[in-house]
Amino acid sequence: MTTTHLLYLHGFRSSPRSAKAQQMAAIVEALNAQGQSVTWACPQLPPSPEQAWADIRAQVADWPHHTMAVMGSSLGGFYATVLAEKTGCPAVLINPAVAPARDLARYIGELSNFHDPDAKFFFRPEFIDEFKAIAPYPITRPERYLPIIAKGDEVLDWREMVAHYPGTPMTLLDGGDHALTDFAPHIPAVSRFLGLLR
Repeated sequence: MTTTHLLYLHGFRSSPRSAKAQQMAAIVEALNAQGQSVTWACPQLPPSPEQAWADIRAQVADWPHHTMAVMGSSLGGFYATVLAEKTGCPAVLINPAVAPARDLARYIGELSNFHDPDAKFFFRPEFIDEFKAIAPYPITRPERYLPIIAKGDEVLDWREMVAHYPGTPMTLLDGGDHALTDFAPHIPAVSRFLGLLR
């Protein structure tokens, strides 16, 4: 498959300004400059899972499911899994959050965006049930997923992530961190998986 439309979904309290999103945007821009035609989208996701999922569906409503793909980091990996299960598209997952209803319950209250501390939002109690309503596990068709999971993740348990993506051609890193700050070396493998490199 050659990807013609690529959606990137950022993590909790993150934004399209994340380093990994910027790196992938640059790859797509370079490919388009070389004559390939790849549509790129990386929307700012709202804190409500219900609204985020509605926005994601709206973003890809006119995209061809057979040539689109999704990437997601952390909470974005959760949403990317939901989308892959609904559309059948390939998904690259970077340290995906697999139990946000449990893990994010302690963050209820006012929070700020990592890339814009002045951008405040309120993480509401009802969002927990919204996560439960769209939970995508267990996954089907594991071959469509490429999880990149770091054992050095300081936020999420790598064993739990691995357990939620059985049978996938995952990359399991001995070190690393939650943000996967050393993402650049993985870009060629990601690009090959998505059919961006011919």
